[in-house]
Amino acid sequence: MTLLDAATWTGKIFIGGWIDGGGGTASATEPATGESLGEYGVASSDDVSRAATRAAEAQLEWAARKPEERAAVLRRAGQLFEEHAGEIEDWIVREAGSIPPKAGLETHIAGGECYEASALPGHPAGEVLTSNEERWSFARRRPVGVVSVIAPFNFPLILSIRAVAPALALGNAVLLKPDPRTAVCGGVALVRVFQEAGLPDGLLSLVPGDGEIGAAVVEAPEVAVVAFTGSTAAGRKVGEAAARGLKRAHLELGGNNALVVLPGTDVAAAASAGAFGSFMHQGQICMTSGRHIVHESLYDEYVAALAEKAAHLPVGDPTSGTVALGPLIDEKQLKRVDGIVQDAVQHGARLLAGGTNDGPYYQPTVLADVAQDNPAWTEEIFGPVAPVVSFSTTDEAVALIEGNDYGLSVGILGDVGEAMRIADRVTSGKVHINEQTVSDEANAPFGGAKSSGNGSRIGGAQANIESFTEVQWLTVRPDVAPYPF
Repeated sequence: MTLLDAATWTGKIFIGGWIDGGGGTASATEPATGESLGEYGVASSDDVSRAATRAAEAQLEWAARKPEERAAVLRRAGQLFEEHAGEIEDWIVREAGSIPPKAGLETHIAGGECYEASALPGHPAGEVLTSNEERWSFARRRPVGVVSVIAPFNFPLILSIRAVAPALALGNAVLLKPDPRTAVCGGVALVRVFQEAGLPDGLLSLVPGDGEIGAAVVEAPEVAVVAFTGSTAAGRKVGEAAARGLKRAHLELGGNNALVVLPGTDVAAAASAGAFGSFMHQGQICMTSGRHIVHESLYDEYVAALAEKAAHLPVGDPTSGTVALGPLIDEKQLKRVDGIVQDAVQHGARLLAGGTNDGPYYQPTVLADVAQDNPAWTEEIFGPVAPVVSFSTTDEAVALIEGNDYGLSVGILGDVGEAMRIADRVTSGKVHINEQTVSDEANAPFGGAKSSGNGSRIGGAQANIESFTEVQWLTVRPDVAPYPF
């Protein structure tokens, strides 16, 4: 049997074992062809309730385990992601429409997330405090209990494991709700890895489903923390629901990220960076370079070079292994992307490349002279579209960066000194100097500001410990304290 042998999970959800889901089954569909890749189980609200109850029970024993035992499970999970990379990558290519190098990046980072998380059980669990009383005083970190992880379709493995791994490592149980469009590579694959890694039953449940199931995993009384990655609109609803239950919500939301090209920058290098930032995974990345802000001295040369790049990037079925861009995830998204592009052109933008599709494949698109109040500039497109405008002064560049509701990632290409001065003036969860906007590492804090989320809640030991533990004040005296009553 292979790790993802269909006989194991077909038509099933996972709550302490593979069982029938109360929501029936759904088809895992290949966006490139529309063909069914198999049937996965769909959870019901009652399934979520049972999973949460079981998770709360299992978590107590898991939290009491020796740190080295929890660490060993995470290390083994990392090894399994490496050993079964090819099989998992095939599912990411077919189910998420990813080109093979992007799928390989996902399995590589998934292993890294597990290895990074395996060090968390050995971190200091608090601090010794001073006290005016004759006692020892401690602030100690304790697991929050049950964590719900809601992950999107675009990087289904990475955006699940980056919360699942640290939450488990720190002694919690997890309810995982993947996007229904990537329930296998973003859900089944994780469960099978942790099964084989020796994770005790009840600690990781897989409950695929729609918005009703999303609401259930947020509202379950046993859940203390919700880790959500997705659109800003959906994130606001998750945050509101979590707040009603006095739960913490870690929200990593959308982005309309600025890539700034400063005067004197090598245009060929900048266009290469810009093409990667806008067209990687068909632009379906929260960190995609959604706004190119180019100094007027380089503007014409840059848009020509970027359009040339776009015109020669091969687009097609990612299983062929010979394309740079695959399909958009579904027809709804394709129509939205095309609608934004056509509206921009109707309102004066120059279409220099792309703007067409062949079935699910949207051509890499470059839009010059985009109006700053047009949706192509103001909204997160989530497609392979590069809108470009020019600037003349640093103040104008900063105003263009900041004149947007999002604050996830900024890339600045060119003179480092000038880039540093700009970096100090912008509100963004990430700033990359002489890199485009798409970057992620397991040991680096990840998050956004403004409409891109509520801060860096994932990545790196400090952020993960703060996200998935709670502080408890503990005092100890040698004898019972005297009281005046």
